[in-house]
Amino acid sequence: MPEAGWDYAKQTTNQKLNQVIMVFLFYFLSAIMVISALLVVFSKSPINNVIYLIICFIAMAGHYILLNAQFLAVVHIIVYTGAIMVLFLFVIMLLNLNKAIIPQKSAVTRIMAVVTGGIFFLVLIAATRQTFVINPRYAFTSEIGLVANVGKTLFHEFLLPFEISSVLFISAMVGAVMFGKRDHAVGDD
Repeated sequence: MPEAGWDYAKQTTNQKLNQVIMVFLFYFLSAIMVISALLVVFSKSPINNVIYLIICFIAMAGHYILLNAQFLAVVHIIVYTGAIMVLFLFVIMLLNLNKAIIPQKSAVTRIMAVVTGGIFFLVLIAATRQTFVINPRYAFTSEIGLVANVGKTLFHEFLLPFEISSVLFISAMVGAVMFGKRDHAVGDD
């Protein structure tokens, strides 16, 4: 009988340690996100802005992993950090932004931007104060964000929207190829 008490004490100690580690990781990832987001806003170089945004996205994927949503973390890294940030980087490099090219805003424009941003912030605060509770469809389990469960839900309950979106994406790719071929054929004539 004393062994069972010892196992219980050992289990609660491990659970407490796991909770401390999870809280530490949450605050660590949150600090990385906030600092990198501030650096995105206040950095002068557009290339550095993209790099700081990538760091922010990776920290956000860490939050998904803490929530046991590995599928969302992987998709977030692939889609946002991989594809969209590369697209942003290429656009920034193609635009070749210089301080000489960018016109400086007047003081009145800057003041109006700050006032408008402050009003928008107040509206967001007022909107979040009157939120309502959404009851989840399923009871929360520790396996809710795993890839197998997301796949089962996607292909059972949301099969039609999934297939419609796949047809939409395929038609968009075919349209992009057709536009590319048409422009290339016109250039050859």
